[in-house]
Amino acid sequence: MLIHIKVTPRSSKNEILPQTDGSYKIRLTVPPVDGKANEKIIELLSDYFDVAKSKVMIVRGEGSRNKVVEIF
Repeated sequence: MLIHIKVTPRSSKNEILPQTDGSYKIRLTVPPVDGKANEKIIELLSDYFDVAKSKVMIVRGEGSRNKVVEIF
């Protein structure tokens, strides 16, 4: 499954917000430095979809706020 997400770093809390168009908005407390935000995104999505972290992969947008993530 491919999902589109928009990331907001340095937020007050970590949360995943489903959008009406089928995409997701993710708010993170961590800054986008040294891949920490991407690691947190994978962790949050694996918990949200109840899959292993190894089953979540960022396909596009590793350095962008808009990302495409594949969940196996």
